Order: sequence, then structure tokens, then C-alpha cells
Amino acid sequence: MKKEFHKENRELLYDSMDPGSLAILFSGHAPRKTGDEYYPYFANRSFVYMTGIEQENSILSAHKPDKSTEETLFLLPSNLLEERWTGKRLTGTKAQDISGVEHIKYIQEFKDFVNHLVQTNQVETLYLDFDKLTEDEPDSDAYKLASYVKSRYPFIRIRNLQPQIRKQRTIKRPCEIEAMKTAEQITKAGIVAMMQSSKPGMYEYQYKAEFDYTLANHGVLAPGFPSIISAGENNFCIHYYSYKGLARDGDMILNDVGACFDNVINDVSRGWPCNGKFSEKQRLLYECAYATSNYMFHILKPGIPMKDVDLTARKFNFEQLKNIGLCDKYEEAGKYIWHGGAHHVGYDVHDLVSPTENMITAPGMVFCVDIGIYCEEWGIGFRLEDNCLITETGCENLSAVTPRSIEDIEAVMGKR
Repeated sequence: MKKEFHKENRELLYDSMDPGSLAILFSGHAPRKTGDEYYPYFANRSFVYMTGIEQENSILSAHKPDKSTEETLFLLPSNLLEERWTGKRLTGTKAQDISGVEHIKYIQEFKDFVNHLVQTNQVETLYLDFDKLTEDEPDSDAYKLASYVKSRYPFIRIRNLQPQIRKQRTIKRPCEIEAMKTAEQITKAGIVAMMQSSKPGMYEYQYKAEFDYTLANHGVLAPGFPSIISAGENNFCIHYYSYKGLARDGDMILNDVGACFDNVINDVSRGWPCNGKFSEKQRLLYECAYATSNYMFHILKPGIPMKDVDLTARKFNFEQLKNIGLCDKYEEAGKYIWHGGAHHVGYDVHDLVSPTENMITAPGMVFCVDIGIYCEEWGIGFRLEDNCLITETGCENLSAVTPRSIEDIEAVMGKR
């Protein structure tokens, strides 16, 4: 993304802030794994969305004394010895080029900077990004700073930036949509590679190797999220990451994968028989999911409550299952439909992890249409998941480039 994208994101954020306020965003740091080994660093997505910076221990400060906003980016200073081990750190000039933030300071100056603003009565409200999913998570830098300010300056109001950040990230800009379309093409190549190599006797980790190799050949060194690739009975674990199972003749291969391009992620699921030819029962179930997915892409448009997207997909899918004799009553649908049918996608694979029932579909939204069927008595489980862009008049299936009909899948696998 160009720095103009990040500057515009920040300007929208600042417009939501009150005068006399200070906003702080942290890039985060890698937690310790064991001994002196750390997990690979992964920058906070909202920080990247606002700055384009992906360097550990970086901080964005935005002081809004009145209508204007004074931005400062705090970075690690140059350290030749440490950089021998961990690589070159961003210079101030490079950080300016990436983010568009002109004022650069070193991280050691941050606490004095905050104390000075507060002690000179320049801050009434502190905005932080509070994003815990559960209460027992370790405190991030935002929570630690909030505790520090509360103990020293109890008169400072503390507000959460999350609602505004979620609002902004919900609507994708044209450059984000273009990045996702590129990611879709790379994901397609990876899925097709798995389909074309598929055969009875392959291990799940071999399918994963095909996908990872294809992504690497497109310059994507890691998927956008941990790939879910399973065979046979392992398909009945929704989030499966073991990769140790063996695909036996007649098994369905389930994959839930996605590439990341320019920090934008897509999320695509396809299911296929490992031998390349759908059996009668596999065909019956797949056609139920395929009809449901096609129906959703036919009706989705601006103005629909997100809670109705899930409900509509579930009810339509149930009717398909009822037509083939698996269900009699809607109350029985949960036996075969195990998860929701829609979630937002973007800078995170599950973008905007928060209640979405009050959201209304609007142009620029991108979310997954995720149709899963899990029939344990038949030994068949899979999902058909595509990325839906809401347009001004309807919607677009961004992942339609990846084979999704029975005919197209069998053709790619050489069985037609």
C-alpha cells in the first residue's frame, strides 16, 4: 500500500477524536516461546493498517490539541550489534516514506513524551486500542499504558479506539480490493496445485507442501493464516492443523486456505474427492452447498442485516439437505451445519472479531460466504467458502476464479 492509503486511514481516525486528546497505537512484539527463543514477530494489524510499518516495538502517537493533529512515530534506534543478529532497523527516512508520518522519535523517549503532554494539561482523553478476546489474555502494551495512566493521572479519560477502527476496516478501499484480487489469483494457483497432485495415499502434509510451494513461487512466503487441510474423518474438526492424516480412496479433501498480498488476506475453502471423481453421495452433498452458495451470491446486495446473511444461508442449505432426504425439520439442521455462513475478511482472516449482528451490508464490505456440510454417517465433510464483495447494486464473488463446480473441479483433476 502507498503511504497515502495509511495517511487517509489516520485522518479518518483523527476526525473521530475529541479535541484535547491523545491516541496511541502499538506495533507489538514477539512473545517468548521457550528458552531464549521467541515466536516469529507478527505486527498488530490495526497498527499496520494505519502506518504500513511492520517493525517490532514501534509506536504511533497522535496528539489532537484542537482541530489539527500532531503525529509522532517512535522507533527503535540503530544498534549495529543487535542488527547483526536480527537485521536492519528502519531509519527515520524510510519510516517516513512508508507511513507518511513526518515526526520521528526513538522509543526511549516515549514515556517522557506522554508524561509531558499530560503534566502540561495538553491531554484530557487518551485513546487506546483495546482488543482482548478473553479476560485471561496477557495485557498488551495498550492495557499496560492504560494501567500506568490510571495510577498516575486518574483525571484522564480513557477511551477505546476499537469501534472506530472496526468501522474503518469494514469498508475496503479500491487498493485493498485490488490487493485481495491478486491474493485470490495466488490462492487459486495453490488450490489447483493441490487438486492436480491429489491421489489416494497422499498425506495431508503433502497437500500442504503443494500449497506452500506454489505460494512461495508467487513471492508469498507464508499463508495469510494457518492452513486447514484435512482428509476423511479429519474433516470433522473445523479448525484442524495436524496435517498427519492419510487420504484414502474415496475420501474428501477439505481445505480452508488463503494467501496474503500487500497485507490483505483472502479465505477460500474447496472440497474434492482425493481420487478426482465425486461419488454419488459426495455429489449430492456438494450440490447442496453449491446451490446454497450460488443463491447467496444471487441475492446479496447493500442494505441486508449481517445477521440475516447467516440465517438465510442456513435456511437455504437446510432446504437442500431436506430435498435429498437428510433432514425433515429445520431443528435438525445443526446435525449437518456446524458453523456460521459469513465472516468479514481483510487485514485479518477473521476481520473485525466482534459482534456483527447490527451491521448492515454496504458497498465495499468483503466477507466470506462459508457453506459447510458435515455428514458423519456418510463420512463426508467439506465446505465451500468464497469471498463476497458488496457493490453498489449487488455483489461480486472475488474467489470465483478458483474452480468451484463439480464439473470444473473434475476437469482440473483430469477426470473429465
